[in-house]
Amino acid sequence: MRFTSLFGPAAAELVLLIHLLIPPTQGAAFDPVQLPNINLEQLGRVALTGDFDSISLYTYKQQTQNAFSTNGSQALITQLPNGDYTAAATADAYIKTMCPFVMGNGKLAGVVVGGNFTSMGGIEAQGVAMYDPNTSTITPLPGLLGKVSVVYCDQGTNTVYVGGDFKGANSTNAVAWVGDSGWANLPFAGFNGPVDSITKAPNGNIIFGGTFTGLGNTTAPVKKDQQIVNLASAKISSGSTTEENGFNDPKNIVCPASGRDEAGSTWLLEDETPGFWRADLNFGFQPTKLRLWNTHQKGRGTKTFRFTALPLNGIMNMTYNDPTTGKKTPCDADGARCPLSDNTSLPYQDYEFYNRVGMSAFQIDISDWYGDGAGLNGIELFQDDIYAYAVSDLNEPTCANIKLGSNSTPTGPWSTAPSAQSQSQYLTVDLSTQDIRSAGTSVVFKPNIRQKGNYSVTVYTPGCLQDNSCDRRGIANVTGVFTADGAPIPPQQIFQTNNFDKYDQIYYGPVDVNTDSFRATVTLAPYTQQDERITLVAQRVRFAPTNYTGGLNGLFEYDPAPGSTLTDFSKSAFDQAGTNLQPEAVITSLAVVSGISYVGGNFSDTAGNFQNIFSITDGNASSLPNGGLNAQVATFQVFGDLLYIGGNFTNTVTGTVSGLNNFAAYDTASQSWLALGSGVRGRVNTIVPLELNITEDQPETCITVNGHFDYLEAFGSAPAVPVQGFGVWVPSRQNWLQNLNLTTRTITGKLSTTTNITGGDPLLAGTISSQGVPGAQAAVSLTSNPLQLNSLGVKIQPEPVASPKRKRAIGGKNVTGAVTGIFHEKGELNVTVIGGHFTATATNGSTINNLAFINGTGAVSGLGPGLDEDSVFLALATHEDILYAGGTISGNLDNANVNGLILYDLAGGNFAYPQPPALGGDNVAVNAITERPESSQVYVAGNFDTAGSLGCPGVCMFDNGQWSQPGSGLSGSVAALVWQGNHKLLAGGNITINGNSTRLANYDARNQQWTALDGPASAVPGPVTALTRANKEASQFWIAGKSSNGSTFLMKYADSRFQPIAKGGRLGDQSTIRGLAMLELIDDHDKSDLVGQNMVLLITGILDVPNFGSATAALYDGNNFIPFILSTSGNGPGSLSQLFSRNMINFESSGGRMKLGFVVLIGLAIALGVTFLLVVAGILIERYRRRAEGYQPAPTQYFDKTTNLGRIPPEDLFGRLGQRGNAPML
Repeated sequence: MRFTSLFGPAAAELVLLIHLLIPPTQGAAFDPVQLPNINLEQLGRVALTGDFDSISLYTYKQQTQNAFSTNGSQALITQLPNGDYTAAATADAYIKTMCPFVMGNGKLAGVVVGGNFTSMGGIEAQGVAMYDPNTSTITPLPGLLGKVSVVYCDQGTNTVYVGGDFKGANSTNAVAWVGDSGWANLPFAGFNGPVDSITKAPNGNIIFGGTFTGLGNTTAPVKKDQQIVNLASAKISSGSTTEENGFNDPKNIVCPASGRDEAGSTWLLEDETPGFWRADLNFGFQPTKLRLWNTHQKGRGTKTFRFTALPLNGIMNMTYNDPTTGKKTPCDADGARCPLSDNTSLPYQDYEFYNRVGMSAFQIDISDWYGDGAGLNGIELFQDDIYAYAVSDLNEPTCANIKLGSNSTPTGPWSTAPSAQSQSQYLTVDLSTQDIRSAGTSVVFKPNIRQKGNYSVTVYTPGCLQDNSCDRRGIANVTGVFTADGAPIPPQQIFQTNNFDKYDQIYYGPVDVNTDSFRATVTLAPYTQQDERITLVAQRVRFAPTNYTGGLNGLFEYDPAPGSTLTDFSKSAFDQAGTNLQPEAVITSLAVVSGISYVGGNFSDTAGNFQNIFSITDGNASSLPNGGLNAQVATFQVFGDLLYIGGNFTNTVTGTVSGLNNFAAYDTASQSWLALGSGVRGRVNTIVPLELNITEDQPETCITVNGHFDYLEAFGSAPAVPVQGFGVWVPSRQNWLQNLNLTTRTITGKLSTTTNITGGDPLLAGTISSQGVPGAQAAVSLTSNPLQLNSLGVKIQPEPVASPKRKRAIGGKNVTGAVTGIFHEKGELNVTVIGGHFTATATNGSTINNLAFINGTGAVSGLGPGLDEDSVFLALATHEDILYAGGTISGNLDNANVNGLILYDLAGGNFAYPQPPALGGDNVAVNAITERPESSQVYVAGNFDTAGSLGCPGVCMFDNGQWSQPGSGLSGSVAALVWQGNHKLLAGGNITINGNSTRLANYDARNQQWTALDGPASAVPGPVTALTRANKEASQFWIAGKSSNGSTFLMKYADSRFQPIAKGGRLGDQSTIRGLAMLELIDDHDKSDLVGQNMVLLITGILDVPNFGSATAALYDGNNFIPFILSTSGNGPGSLSQLFSRNMINFESSGGRMKLGFVVLIGLAIALGVTFLLVVAGILIERYRRRAEGYQPAPTQYFDKTTNLGRIPPEDLFGRLGQRGNAPML
């Protein structure tokens, strides 16, 4: 292998460290979580409602509820043993490529990961890193600056080939990581344009594909040193400067435009004294040339000097043209000191830097002089790359009199931020949603283009850690115009959430030279489709010339064998295939199937035989059937004999194969095109295989399609399906997963790549969300022994509330998805009712709106017509077989208006008749319904003023077909009700009793009187939105809500006061508690004053759990908050509204259990008592039997025996022995 090491021993030490870190076994270790052992037996059936499309129990510490990211960041993703996917390491930008680096000895060194990220797992890593699948640790591989687009691991040579748009040591866009020495230059030092794909050809050579025309070490720009580095805005200092007026200011020599060697234009040192001249700039740069004007003031001048790069403190080697010989000459190797001529006929002298080194400051140390002392008359620095900075002072100096120099035009309230750890100062602005939509904020970058040609245009974004803006950074929209007769490039969105400095290539192609009538421009503005306040930054844009002539056109075949020829492109079928394409070919994808190589991208051959895809076999390039595809190919994925292809095409070139919309397959065995459904509506960027359980416990490989599309196209009888750039094709069913009525895991998000790890599960990259209950949406059942969640068998699609009036009425309630539910079991009637704001599909195929019934056989049905579709059900209760359903409900039933409440006959399967008179008031909502114990009275609570013509604010009672007002003096909005025995009702909300505001109130049904819970209620910081019993009589209870300052409160009432939560921290202020419930435990927890040892409080909603983060449900045992259930909804966290059960908890054993010893003793005592009773019973039974058979008690007194014997004759004594029926008598 002919590699040149980039870092020598340092790289080897890093490789050794990586090898030591990674043990030989594969497979990540996951930490199980021991949840409290909940006993649900006394509750009967139990279910949970909410707004989620995936949900799971929290069973592994690696689980999170984080939804898939939409801020541009991605992660390495692994699958937990419970089937959920979790982020193993998160990057701050895209992950584009991965491969397992298996050494020649078979040992896994790690997974090499590439992308445009600047950090991974919280560790700074510029574009590439090594991931340990055993420990999920990240090892940065420093040395590259830029974006890595592709990595290819070659076990046979212990080499990882890396391609992209980057720089590293003496290479550009391609480099190698060699197993035993680290980074190394390839013999050809990379390419003059980006590399997008790498693979191994059937002959063992390495094939590179991309947008390049030559090798990195055989080409150079036609014009060098095009841009002047702005020294006018630098901080200038010097040492040993003369005190003579007019010559003592080191700034005199910046912008030497006057050509005069005089006071005000020249800088001098003290007589016969060495000194220095230094410039500290506000940005980083890589100079290629130094230009110095020597002074001749009074015979003085600088004779020798050296150039030191700062802050590196590196002495730079330079070359110059010797004015005597005219030859290019290196400066003195001893100390790199360079001579400066004193020839007055030379206006200046140029020095070229041998290496390109980044710096932000430099110092010129003068060691020898002509005449009495040294000095300079002018200085300029040049660089190859052309930059336009957002901060105007950093652009080319105006004092240089450059006609069309680089500059920028900011519009809007921008301010300048210091460079900190970034390359330069930059502009920053905070924007509201209105500011974003107004299109009044932008920065227009205008580079100084002096040479027409091909350029790589890159936008730089400073990292967000340095200014602590990561949580506010938004998305920039970037457009550009690069040629006088060309249209603007399509807008590109750049996520600015990178932790460290990054750059994004936005264009590669021709750029016209500046003229009075045309200038190339790049415009950066906020992306308008952002709905929250953001911080936007603008720093700089680079135009790097790439107009090289190197004999290639997007393809290069590299033979890694020693002694192979690099530049004889005629011997390679790949190189020749590239040169036979039209100029500026873009190669995006390479793949090998059954010994045939396939090439995809954006190109056409010069003969007009094919476009955008072709094959190479036996040294010949061949067209695929029908001339290939009619637009760009973006990605390949090989699966058996099939080559899956994604891009933005719609058909073959000849237009003879329908259904190839952006996603298609090519059967390499039959050499034919295959339509996959009818494709998707929009561009496909990546195709990633993923194993899913399509049938129970039968995993199979499915094909995920990821990109910028919004529909899966209709085909056959399947309608078009709306999606968010993500689809799953199931090869065994020849259909989209979204079209199949299968109970399988819900996955949302996008995937960018995957790789297989020997002995372990595949490693994915991207941003996806998946929780564990297949087919569960918005409602699930909960069972114990074992504790698990299960689908209820109905697919619910949450619907947002459109009406502003309904939004006001429901306030803080969860109003999408399933909000409430009830089990009704009576006789042969067994119905589960789910209510909320959703649509669902009934068993007969009809659409259900907002209220669904599931009978004992699993059949699903809904309401008949009559209710408005935007109704929201918030509360359910039953009396006998009548369902009371309340919420923000409106409609017309049997020619009568309904509002807030309806009655439904569950036995008859239709609306009850007549309906209760409609509730009235502003923003009517029913929040709670409860039946009075041992009564037919049903109490309805919420936000209303009247019931029919009856004034009945807040709480109203329905009985015998009519409304009644319970007591008087109550008004306001009631959110929850709980009975405290048969006669006392507790109400929570935002209530007024006889004109006095309170959060809690009691109603005595016997006295028909409301009273405020005045003293204790004053400790409640806001309206009560959730309420549950803490003991059987509800003399103790839990409440929750939002305080006036927006924070969440959770409190327990006991002993006539509210007890604060003193242990376990507190839920974050962003939490919203929607439901509370007490549950029984099988095993006791540690003792607590708030919660009995055999009980636990279930909290549902949207929760920020201490020491964990986002969760949908948590358990509180009086000592700690324990994450319990995680869920997601779309691209955000899910929520749970409430738990409902067949039976109520009875709290019979809520005081705790006896110790085992006491239980044994009591059991022994009971056993002994039972034994004693059995013995006594046996004796009594035996006495009764003898008495029934005629036995008489024997005499207790004895007489004289001889007297008795003489009185009884023998015949009388023995004569009756033969007789039966009676007992012998004495």
